[in-house]
Amino acid sequence: MYLTVNGARLFFDTVGAQLRIDGARMAERPALVVLHGGPGFDHSLMRRYFDRFADTHQVVYLDHRGNGRSGGEADTWRLGQWGDDIKDFCDALGLIKPSVLGLSFGGMAAMAYATRHPEHPGKLVLASTAARMDLPATYAAMERLGGERAAAIARRFWTDPDPEAAGEYLTVCLPLYNPKPSLDPLGVQRAIMRTEVMFHFIVGEQRTMNMLGDLARIACPTLVTAGGADPITPPACSEAIFAALPAGLGEIEIFAAAGHGVHRDEPERAEASLRRFLLKEIA
Repeated sequence: MYLTVNGARLFFDTVGAQLRIDGARMAERPALVVLHGGPGFDHSLMRRYFDRFADTHQVVYLDHRGNGRSGGEADTWRLGQWGDDIKDFCDALGLIKPSVLGLSFGGMAAMAYATRHPEHPGKLVLASTAARMDLPATYAAMERLGGERAAAIARRFWTDPDPEAAGEYLTVCLPLYNPKPSLDPLGVQRAIMRTEVMFHFIVGEQRTMNMLGDLARIACPTLVTAGGADPITPPACSEAIFAALPAGLGEIEIFAAAGHGVHRDEPERAEASLRRFLLKEIA
């Protein structure tokens, strides 16, 4: 399905009804907006795992502008715009106080959304993400996991990305993101990959961004999750996010044996943690 938001034609999909039968009335189910990583991928990589939460929520998937099936001009591919899109997309669908889960790049967009529109989200989940990248730690992790070749490929990709560098990075470094085989081995083949938005964001904002000072504006309960074996957004990135949140609003859970996207390596524990947080009543 498509919706025009802030001049861009955005693709979205839903799993689960917004209304459920509750005796003599129709009761509204809470919304869980799921934001994919990348940038440059689409929402399809999230479906295999996060569809399960449709038993309690209406799960809404969004392809960020410039990503997947969504449109939008290149000069609008920036964090502030992606954050505003989330707010205005939810408003267009009538989603009030949604729970918003952002994985990796999706978490960066979620932080932009929640800091620019702090009154809007009901809950926030920041999964394997960073408000400020720690590339020296990433290079060290790549060398530890894949040797000097992996570290050299990572340095080249993050310094001067181009199609050749991206191809090497996806082949050599991406498999090092997680210690266990993918739960969805056909996922990358199924996904739409738009490298132009990846290059645009890396060269533009990602390497130099620092949203830590903005996180004090967040006004909703926030769960931060991290994998102890994650080489691209290591636990220190999540610990910095948690430390920057307003006192009493944040929770952090580090999955020591997991890599990037804790649901990929510890699916049962990740599901239990997320269900507890999503279903907990807000005081």
